[in-house]
Amino acid sequence: MSTLDIDYVRAQFPAVADHMFFDNAGGTLVPESVITLVRDYMTRNQVQPGASYRVSSEADMQVQDGHRSICEMINASPEEVIIGHSTTMNVYMLANAFRHELKPGDEIIVTNLDHEANIGAWRRLAEFGVVVKEWKIDTESGELGGASELQKLLSEKTKLVCCTWCSNITGSINDIVEIADVCHEVGALLCVDAVAYAPHRALNMKHINADFCLFSLYKLYGPHLGAIYGKREHLVRLKGQNHFFFDENQLPAKFLVGGYQHELVASLAGISSYFKDVHLQSFGSHKSARESYASVFELIQRHEQSISELLVDFLLSHPRVRLFGRTEGSMLYRVPVFSFVVHGEKSLELSRKLGEKGIGVNAGDFYARRCIEALGAKAYGGVVRISLVHYNSYEEVERLVKELDRLI
Repeated sequence: MSTLDIDYVRAQFPAVADHMFFDNAGGTLVPESVITLVRDYMTRNQVQPGASYRVSSEADMQVQDGHRSICEMINASPEEVIIGHSTTMNVYMLANAFRHELKPGDEIIVTNLDHEANIGAWRRLAEFGVVVKEWKIDTESGELGGASELQKLLSEKTKLVCCTWCSNITGSINDIVEIADVCHEVGALLCVDAVAYAPHRALNMKHINADFCLFSLYKLYGPHLGAIYGKREHLVRLKGQNHFFFDENQLPAKFLVGGYQHELVASLAGISSYFKDVHLQSFGSHKSARESYASVFELIQRHEQSISELLVDFLLSHPRVRLFGRTEGSMLYRVPVFSFVVHGEKSLELSRKLGEKGIGVNAGDFYARRCIEALGAKAYGGVVRISLVHYNSYEEVERLVKELDRLI
């Protein structure tokens, strides 16, 4: 069985040598393949793409290659993927486009688990007479309760359900395929937040059958951009948000408010290059972007399992620590995002003390304030969050646990 070559992986990320980085859920580090493409674009092709002269044509090709590479990875067509400035801005754009589909009395379901990016814009549609229902988490487990709980809220008036694939606080994975089926049974659409999921599992848009799916490319080893996948049938129907002269069938252009950040979109090809390189190193063979991406994430899941167990065992063993979400280290049900509080300790103070030792973690509500309040963590100033990804090593986690043990 192939395993992840952690030394090779770490060598691709220049920043891993500077400090121990466990704040990956806030944004991952970037491999050299992405950095190189940003530098090359800005060095040679920093012009307006799409004109008739050679350099502009080359720039346009690089931008389109970057866009296509992400589409291939997630099994979507270029017409179905909108790349914008951030997930929060992308959802505001999508909600404004979707508003024209709604009338007073129509219902939208949101959770109190999600990052505000996937719920804030939808909640504001209440200003137009839309009824917003809240799918609440269990305050002890931090879980939504699955499709059976969602069914209690669904009605013939439900037009849209917005929920997270994986919580950026608890790390728990929701069964999106089942949730999509339940939504579609009543004619509702599903908008999935995959931001916290994407750094740990391969996305396959055709498999999950969600109508819209959000992810942040800067949390998928790329530059600070966000992306939306949408089924073509919906994107064609929704009202365009770009300038009036973009045709309603012109995808994804009619949703590209302000256009691309050219050098960053061009660099997205470096993400797929990275996965291809890791696949070659691990399996000794060349594969397509889609195949490499899917295969490497199987190795990533096993590696993340191995480095998480030590941390989970420590957090569960300490009487002053409350770990939120699932209490097993199994990556079948969660990703390695671990949020906790320490009784008698302010979360920010603990993260500051770790920072003094060169250990990068963070504390707060992480834009999931409704979740933090529901879990009772507000009194601590939020949670301490430790988020691992595949370039973290077992030795790093060992040192982290030793420092936590000393401090707590």
